[in-house]
Amino acid sequence: MPRFALLLAAGLLACAAQAQATSFVMTTDALAGASVGVSESTSDLSSSFGDDKIVLAARDDAASFVASDGAIRGARLEAALRHIRERAPQLDADDRQLARAILVL
Repeated sequence: MPRFALLLAAGLLACAAQAQATSFVMTTDALAGASVGVSESTSDLSSSFGDDKIVLAARDDAASFVASDGAIRGARLEAALRHIRERAPQLDADDRQLARAILVL
């Protein structure tokens, strides 16, 4: 009986390890996919707005916006988002992506 219990425990451990590895891979893939849009927005923003005073002044508001999951929208962030969209209408990014890109500048 002890040998059967050991084999059963080893089998359960192997199943648990496989499930955990699969979960990690799926989480990593999801995060990587989400970061692609942010990195594309960041590269476009940094090349165009890296020294823009309106955008740089919005960094604190952008941090609050990201940290609050969009609940806090400061006036400087609103001005920066409007400014970015007027000067670069080709950017296909939502407010969260742009706020994260502002933080990277």
